[in-house]
Amino acid sequence: MTLKHTPRALKKSGSWLQKNFWSSGRRKFLAAISLFALAGVILLLCLSSDLPSFDQLENITPELATKVYSSDGVLIKEFYTERRFHTPLAQIPQTIINTVLATEDHRFYSHWGIAPVRLIKVIGKNVLTLSKQQGASTLTQQLARRLFLTPEKTLTRKIKEILTAIQIERTYTKPEILEMYLNHMSFGHGTYGVESAAQLFFHKSIQELTLPECALLTGMAQRPAALNPHRYPERALRRRNIVLSRMLAEGFIDEQTFREAADSKLGVVPQSQSDGTAPYFCEYLRQNLQKEYGWDLYKGGLTVYTTLDSRVQACADSAVAKYLPNVQRIFRSHIRKKSEFVKIVPPSLLKKRTVEQLLADKAFSDSLIEARTPVQVALVALDPQNGHILAMIGGRNFSESQFNRAVQAIRQPGSAFKPFVYTAAVDNGYMPSYEKLNQPIVVHMVDGTRWTPHNYDESIGGKTNLREALRKSLNLVTARLVQEDVPPEQVIRYARNLGITTPLDAVDALALGSCGVIPIELVSAFGVFAHQGILASPLSILRVEDRYGNILERGKTTAKGVLREETAYIMADMLKTAAANGTGAASRSVYNFTRPAGGKTGTTNNYTDAWFVTFTPQIVVGVWVGLDDPALSLGERQTGALAALPIAATFMRTAHDALNLPVVDFVKPYDVIEVEICSESKKLAAESCPSVITEIYDRRFAPQETCNLHTGQRQPAGEEQNNKKRRINT
Repeated sequence: MTLKHTPRALKKSGSWLQKNFWSSGRRKFLAAISLFALAGVILLLCLSSDLPSFDQLENITPELATKVYSSDGVLIKEFYTERRFHTPLAQIPQTIINTVLATEDHRFYSHWGIAPVRLIKVIGKNVLTLSKQQGASTLTQQLARRLFLTPEKTLTRKIKEILTAIQIERTYTKPEILEMYLNHMSFGHGTYGVESAAQLFFHKSIQELTLPECALLTGMAQRPAALNPHRYPERALRRRNIVLSRMLAEGFIDEQTFREAADSKLGVVPQSQSDGTAPYFCEYLRQNLQKEYGWDLYKGGLTVYTTLDSRVQACADSAVAKYLPNVQRIFRSHIRKKSEFVKIVPPSLLKKRTVEQLLADKAFSDSLIEARTPVQVALVALDPQNGHILAMIGGRNFSESQFNRAVQAIRQPGSAFKPFVYTAAVDNGYMPSYEKLNQPIVVHMVDGTRWTPHNYDESIGGKTNLREALRKSLNLVTARLVQEDVPPEQVIRYARNLGITTPLDAVDALALGSCGVIPIELVSAFGVFAHQGILASPLSILRVEDRYGNILERGKTTAKGVLREETAYIMADMLKTAAANGTGAASRSVYNFTRPAGGKTGTTNNYTDAWFVTFTPQIVVGVWVGLDDPALSLGERQTGALAALPIAATFMRTAHDALNLPVVDFVKPYDVIEVEICSESKKLAAESCPSVITEIYDRRFAPQETCNLHTGQRQPAGEEQNNKKRRINT
């Protein structure tokens, strides 16, 4: 039987099929929508799991650079992983705010974290062009990415960015968001925030920036590396003018202002090639601070106020720059001698060429000398009253070598160690008039060998008093003093009391500076003579504050009496003689440092180390000059008086003038007295003594007996008066 479908039946059947089809499709569509929504919810939950928590959003503490200031208020260093200085919105000029809003997000005050219409348009363009270059992020989204997310361009990161931006908008006000953004913008070179960028590129505070400068910084924030005005000035200029055109379009500036700004130059300051102010001091400071504050030093936004004075440091830098090249020139001539040049040539080269051939190749020999034998320098200046480090230089070039010779090197001081010997003698009753034979002597060396020293000028003589011996830096008298009056163990005790911590061998050669010392310790020890016997340990920090201005620590002067003030004054007076009329006399006669000052030169065997330490009641400075390799000599006759004294004396003259310090002399204690003595017997002068001098004494050890060597009439009155006025210490 054949079933026949009538048109009515077919219509009924079709309607039923259609109805069931659409009903089934609707269900499938709704199911798909539901699945899609569920997947979206699951995806959002997954993505939200590692988004910043409410506490994180409430407590955003950005990394801030630590600022280091000199005692006279100059910013000398910054420590950071991200160079950022927080600037409140109230202190940020409206111009920079306008450039940012016009360029990055002109609807910032009207949206709630994202701009949906803008986002959809940009996504469409990216899909059509198959690119990811067109940005759609609001200012809040950019902040979310900077604070909490990575810069990768993926869909999941974009969703996280949107969610985080919405949360930021719910947590903070618009001004707070804008303030955070302006302090987190990246400008390359590890620099973040508009204030640090203004300092880096224009050497200005942000309040001093012009409209074109603000526009340049805003434009750079898009791609700091590619738009760096130092490397790509044309790109940076084009981008700056785009920012200016956006400001014109948004009504922030008029046409004339736009044209004037667009026609202006970039105005960026060339990148500095220097190591900054006092790089050795700053590194010394950094090492000490990191022990205390760890990584907070680089991200905690600390403010460190130091003892260093930028004016004094400038005097030190100038003196070194003026005189060190001459020492290098003399050394270069010296090292060209065959016997010296062979010391710096690598053995592998000597297998291929002779020393004569290498020296004949001037280009090669010059480069080898320059690379392997730079003359180095160390300078430390302290305030003897409180130990404040006023200036520090640890080498000729911080970029070449970060080794700080001022605080890390241990070098033989030569005759600069003699004041410790004379201090031990004076403190034990051997006054400046005490005499020793200036005759040859055998000295026991550190290694057990015997050595017969000689005076620098090869002189010998009869009895010589301590003032004269120190003035002329006589090795024979000093060595005899250690052998016969103040043994090495006693000298070491005094050196320790005055702050010397390096190993000192109890042998006769100690008297001539055979054991190494650290420059800053030697300088600090000389400060005891300037400060009435009180040792003020070197101090570098005045105080440290956290990012909120709370004081974390205060630097405190550590001072203690280590020497009787009478002994300290007598030593200062004897060293005044050495500085004015002895081995340090050039400080006055040549370099015009005429203030009352003590000083002592030092030169080691073979002219390896050259020293000069000098002091007034206000400043004590020590200068060492030499080579890192102690086997190399500075050159013939390169003594402390020739290589180190010019730097120290020039520094002292200019530093005192820079600080406008008054001219003052050392204060004489009550128990130091002036006594007229016979120049021959060293007893109290009698009426008949032909030659009378005035010497100072600790009252306890002043002569009590009157001279009985001379009888008869004293010489004519005029001559007698001249002799009375004559003083050994002038």
